[in-house]
Amino acid sequence: MICRRCLLSETDFDGIYKNIKQKIALMDDEKRADEKVYEKRLAECLECNNLSNGICSLCGCFVEMRAAAGESFCPDTYDRWEGL
Repeated sequence: MICRRCLLSETDFDGIYKNIKQKIALMDDEKRADEKVYEKRLAECLECNNLSNGICSLCGCFVEMRAAAGESFCPDTYDRWEGL
């Protein structure tokens, strides 16, 4: 089933989200976005037409992983996440 505008945490196909969540937890604190920034980035992703089953159709990333990286950016609009 394809779920437009769903995150992996909402679908969790084959336990992928569990693996992503573990990888995020293993990130160094200084390389990980703080929780508020992470949540705001995901809110932006949920509004984006390029989100499908937790994957960005522009770059193929798992958006929850990309949003967790502190120095990351949105592949659709470079400055979309700036200032969050």
